[in-house]
Amino acid sequence: MSSAGIALSPVPEEPALSSIRFDGSRSLHCASESIVIYLSCSSRSPVIPMRILPSESIASVKLRIQTFKGFVVKKQKLIFDGRELARNNCLVRDYGVCDGNVLHLVLRLSDLRVITVTTTFGREYKFHVEQGRNVRFIKRQIAQNASDLADLEEQKLICNGEELDDRCLIEDISDDKDGVIHLLVHKSAKVRAKPLEKDFEVSIVASDLSELKAFEDLQIVESKQFEKDLLLEPVIVNPKAELPSVVNNLVSAAFAGLNKGNSPVRTSEGSGGAYFMQDMSGQRHVAVFKPIDEEPMAVNNPQGLPLSRDGEGLKRGTRVGEGALREVAAYLLDYPIGGHRTFSEKVIGFAGVPPTVMIRCLHEGFNHPQGFKSAPENVKIGSLQMFVSNVGSCEDMGPGAFPVEEVHKISVLDIRLANADRHGGNMLVCKEQEGKLSLVPIDHGYCLPENFEDCTFEWLYWPQSRVPYTAETIDYIRSLDAEEDIALLKFHGWELSLGCSRTLRISTMLLKKGVDKGLTPFTIGSIMCRETLKKKSLIEEIIEEATNSVLPGTSETAFLESVSEIMDLHLEELSM
Repeated sequence: MSSAGIALSPVPEEPALSSIRFDGSRSLHCASESIVIYLSCSSRSPVIPMRILPSESIASVKLRIQTFKGFVVKKQKLIFDGRELARNNCLVRDYGVCDGNVLHLVLRLSDLRVITVTTTFGREYKFHVEQGRNVRFIKRQIAQNASDLADLEEQKLICNGEELDDRCLIEDISDDKDGVIHLLVHKSAKVRAKPLEKDFEVSIVASDLSELKAFEDLQIVESKQFEKDLLLEPVIVNPKAELPSVVNNLVSAAFAGLNKGNSPVRTSEGSGGAYFMQDMSGQRHVAVFKPIDEEPMAVNNPQGLPLSRDGEGLKRGTRVGEGALREVAAYLLDYPIGGHRTFSEKVIGFAGVPPTVMIRCLHEGFNHPQGFKSAPENVKIGSLQMFVSNVGSCEDMGPGAFPVEEVHKISVLDIRLANADRHGGNMLVCKEQEGKLSLVPIDHGYCLPENFEDCTFEWLYWPQSRVPYTAETIDYIRSLDAEEDIALLKFHGWELSLGCSRTLRISTMLLKKGVDKGLTPFTIGSIMCRETLKKKSLIEEIIEEATNSVLPGTSETAFLESVSEIMDLHLEELSM
């Protein structure tokens, strides 16, 4: 048997962190009002000192992190005192950041690497490789493409002179960026590597096409050996709540993948734990699972974020551990034109939120800081959402290419649910057969907050938001009923708090009144979103005015009537 070496190199924009020096910013060093903050990337990494000005914007801080450390701005998420510093135009001091404070830097790192296979005949083959894949699956893929390597036990992967365990992930193989994996095979082959601008390249020079066959169709996805003690089942609070067939099929497909030995693959996207669930073949993602105990600032968060001190989530008005409920709620409330979806057909909702369900799942592949064992305390509860094949997200391209109706459908969903976390990265771009682009909204863990303080809509700054809604969309909006929505969520097991119920009632009221006044998504959305961190939005001012106009102990119905009257006055001014 002979060997081939594969050099692993990380993406240049994701270098190991070290102390930030600002040699070109002498005035910043000397400025009397400057402060020193410390960036923390994970519980295992040392903090990074950084000198900034309290009068700097969050965008400026992120840009300097990109300049000196290579982390692209759009992949950064800064968190301080349990709150995301999400408003880039706000100043550092607006968030209460002071000298000596620690800011947590969450990086949305790329999961993909590009591998280029080159033959002696000059042919090239490129594969996208996910760094969360394990050794066992690589062996299985090679076996499927090379009959003479069908026996997995005859294959060996060696790193630094030691054989790799089948369960070992690519990202965990070596801390040394120049570490080499040696693949022992029957036929000779030479493998060399060199860094690319964003990925690493592996060139395999084979002596004949039969040797290359083992690598031609290699698309690396993770798999682990069959887990005898595993569980994946829907959480059904109300036995009368029938699940749509598409949801039942989704649960069955995810369980079949686990049962076949295809482990969950944790994605680096986001600030909480999120896992791709594989189908039986291990070749395709079927779902994304988000455990509630791995949410940002939850007890088992894998990103190293501190525990929430008061239970509040990263967004004002949300609670740690309720993100999964909100994910499911967004799907349930995104019913299609004509009413709630049926349970026998795959019916896509108005905004296209992928099918989502609450599940219980037991598997060693999730984050278990205290160790894993087949026991009730290791069962994860969270949201399981159908995986959507896409060509990227909205942050990867300019908004000009997006159809107006696709932007409008997401605007209706976000306004109605008072979404506190709509950004370009959680709107997926899909290409239909005829080449038309469609948008799919995901990540609704911060919808339906108890207040409007952190409402943010990326689409608000797009030209499509200034186009009036179509008659069909207006008819759909007019059919919305907040009381029916609250009852539907209660039927499925989530009884909204008074604050969340009030938010849903007021946001639905605003949306319906707004379209009746002929207002555009931009105008309605602007009423809900703050211009700056400290300046309240118009909807907050309306609520405050209504609160001051009613007597203590006034019923919720009377309070909402006051909100409605005051809202009418403000909308009348806007529509003139």
